[in-house]
Amino acid sequence: MKKVALVTGASAGLGVEFARQLSKRGYRLVLAARRKERLEELAEELGNARAVAIDLSKKDAAAKLMADVAANGEIIDLLVNNAGFGLIGQFAELDSARERQMVDLNVGALTDLCRAVAPAMIERKSGGIINVASTAAFQPGPKMAVYFASKAFVLSLSEALHEELKPQGIKVSCLCPGPTRTEFGEVAGFGGNGMFDKVAMNAAEVVEAGLKGFDSNRAVVVPGLINKVGAASTRFAPRSVVRKIAGAIKY
Repeated sequence: MKKVALVTGASAGLGVEFARQLSKRGYRLVLAARRKERLEELAEELGNARAVAIDLSKKDAAAKLMADVAANGEIIDLLVNNAGFGLIGQFAELDSARERQMVDLNVGALTDLCRAVAPAMIERKSGGIINVASTAAFQPGPKMAVYFASKAFVLSLSEALHEELKPQGIKVSCLCPGPTRTEFGEVAGFGGNGMFDKVAMNAAEVVEAGLKGFDSNRAVVVPGLINKVGAASTRFAPRSVVRKIAGAIKY
């Protein structure tokens, strides 16, 4: 039987590219996101996928998604935790409910899904998890404080799981893209930013780098030379300098 990959946030951007590239690798796909029409169009395009319309920021949504998977007799061989969003603005001025929704999705649902698939993977001694973080994970982000913090959590969790699950034959990799041409900027509130657009990578090349890193069981994958340099530089500069530089970025 074909292996099954569960891709969250599969209705746009990196999620669509993960679905397409994993389909070419022979996976059957479970596509999860809020926008049902988009998911169904993608599932029809791929021919070996099914759509599950679900808002993973809602309470118990991850459990409902896994119940749906079980009801369809599917065993997840690869989990791609791609669902997430960001917001730009002063922490004290952004909508508090929306900020909490970001934490529930970027952190809560991702953690729940990792926990849901891990035991069966350990039992089989095979499987894999790709968690999508960001180069934001490597430093604090004034004006995008909650988003940067959520991605720092994803990076830390992924590295820990990489070490825990590697002896069990399970791959865990954290993909940390920099600016990427997706709908992310529009949702976050800085669509059409000139600097962002100049340095942004294509979603296809980001996903290709992520899958190559996963194949090699690299714990952390940062696609693109500029992004690699930026991520590495945060390890050597004083934290006071790093946060000031991050806070000076014009979105």
